[in-house]
Amino acid sequence: MVKEVSAGGVVTFGNTILLLKRFNGDWVLPKGRVKKNEEIKDTALREVFEETGVKAEIIKYIGEIHYDFTNIRGNETINKTVHWFLMNVRNMECTPQKEEGFIEAKFVHIDRAENMLKHLSEKKIIIKAINEIKNSLQDSGHEV
Repeated sequence: MVKEVSAGGVVTFGNTILLLKRFNGDWVLPKGRVKKNEEIKDTALREVFEETGVKAEIIKYIGEIHYDFTNIRGNETINKTVHWFLMNVRNMECTPQKEEGFIEAKFVHIDRAENMLKHLSEKKIIIKAINEIKNSLQDSGHEV
């Protein structure tokens, strides 16, 4: 079994979250592999920028998820850990990275984002992020 570590972001603008649509129709969060000698927070910021074109700022670390999958050749099991950060951006301009198989990038209202995601592990992390967003908006006197 091969171990792999990635990092990504739940990127917010107000009460919206940035999602990516893959060529196969699956909606996902931006994430990618940690490079040698790279801090996980730096990986998360780099991957968000590479996959969506947005320069985000980290608000806080929101947790990690673990899952196993079989590689594309079907001959190896990968044990993956993904570290997630809640992030914020200053505008909604985004561009999907077509070379990575993303055909669309868009900000989705927090009430819709969870149901659009394909993977259960990402749904769980987005629920944590949505709770953080709602608490933050309520603390600042905004409607959710």
